[in-house]
Amino acid sequence: MAYLTQEGYNKKMQELAELEAQRPAIKAAIAEARDKGDLSENAEYDAAKEAQGLLEMKIAQLKELVANARIIDDSQLNTEEVQLLNKVTIKNVANGMTVTYTIVTESEANFRENKIASTTPIASALIGHKVGDQVECNVPAGKVVFEIVKIEI
Repeated sequence: MAYLTQEGYNKKMQELAELEAQRPAIKAAIAEARDKGDLSENAEYDAAKEAQGLLEMKIAQLKELVANARIIDDSQLNTEEVQLLNKVTIKNVANGMTVTYTIVTESEANFRENKIASTTPIASALIGHKVGDQVECNVPAGKVVFEIVKIEI
């Protein structure tokens, strides 16, 4: 079972629709390659069939994800302690640098948007803590201590 926000669910449904829209183009490429003759030594045909297989695999994975998804009700969120879907501002105690992350599910994580998965070392260390708490986190560079500055929805 996967937990998704409504926004994340909508993105997955849009991605699924875009992938399914690619099916006719791949079928046309297969038909065109098939028309070129001997299939045993036809690299275009093999490439088109491989592309079709990858596309169908992605479609099947997305369909399974959305079929088993549970939409998280953000009206149930609070800011007492860090939890999934909270926007958390933390300060690195060693250098004073602050950063804000939104803690999301793995399927919605996007580091460019400062959305980190709840399974990452930083997020899992923060979950359950309150504003003012100092949290020690094991990251690839070693141990880092963060102070929770703000928790928002």
